[in-house]
Amino acid sequence: MLDAAAFEAVAGPASGRGREVARALAAAAEVGAEVIVPTVVLAELYRPGRLALVDACLARGDAGIGTRDTDRSLARLVGGVLAAGGAGSEHLADAHVVATAVEGGRGVILTGDPDDLGRLAAPYASVTVVALP
Repeated sequence: MLDAAAFEAVAGPASGRGREVARALAAAAEVGAEVIVPTVVLAELYRPGRLALVDACLARGDAGIGTRDTDRSLARLVGGVLAAGGAGSEHLADAHVVATAVEGGRGVILTGDPDDLGRLAAPYASVTVVALP
């Protein structure tokens, strides 16, 4: 799972963070693991001047990034993640990332915000949070 910082790192110009995410994407592809970014995270990133960057990254077949829309079952899970983490709606996008990992049965979250994601993911032993450098 990718949060906004991880997605932005791989979508943007080459950087240390971007190379780290690209290596993680390659490792996921090797083992057949899905890489997903919740569409609510994309909403954080869709801003004037960045629209083409986000769309281009998603269109690249080699990136292998899928998306997950919010439906009623995911919304219910997101609410549970927020409640379990004692968090408010200001953490809605982060909770979507955690909920998407939980929904998949297990997952690794790449994040630029390990404190918030770690707190939200703490109740779920099947979810690992990895901080980007």
